[in-house]
Amino acid sequence: MDSTANLFLERAANEHQLTRIILQISDKPDIQRDTFRITEPMTFYSAVIAHSYYAIFFATKSYLHMKGTDTSPPEEHRKVFEEFKTLVKSGVVDNDLLRIYQEMMLQADTLLGILSKEREKRTIFTYKRMPQSNRPPAEQSVANAHKFIIHLRQLCTV
Repeated sequence: MDSTANLFLERAANEHQLTRIILQISDKPDIQRDTFRITEPMTFYSAVIAHSYYAIFFATKSYLHMKGTDTSPPEEHRKVFEEFKTLVKSGVVDNDLLRIYQEMMLQADTLLGILSKEREKRTIFTYKRMPQSNRPPAEQSVANAHKFIIHLRQLCTV
């Protein structure tokens, strides 16, 4: 594996580790109070979802780089998604990984109010829920990122 692909995988692992740290901070008001001087308990589940998406994004960039596919800006996120989708449809990548990637992209965009660009159109999503209610999707995002990174790491080393 070349150094660029390896850097993308390292970034994916870093983002994934950060999701677990943020999840733990969200679940422990004593850590918030004692370490970060946060006086009222807070949750950061939307950040868990966003960083889980970035873990998947960078793992995918690594794999696409290994395949010789350029996904540089502009429209980097759309390019990564579309190129990965093409490889899935051609049978190169397992369809389950595409499903995970789509779900993560939607969750991250919804929670952050970022543009979600899919096949034919661009849509803006607004997500308004209490941060505390985002725990189940945050936990699922962490699990999805973990599964995704494991599979992509294997694909990159084959």
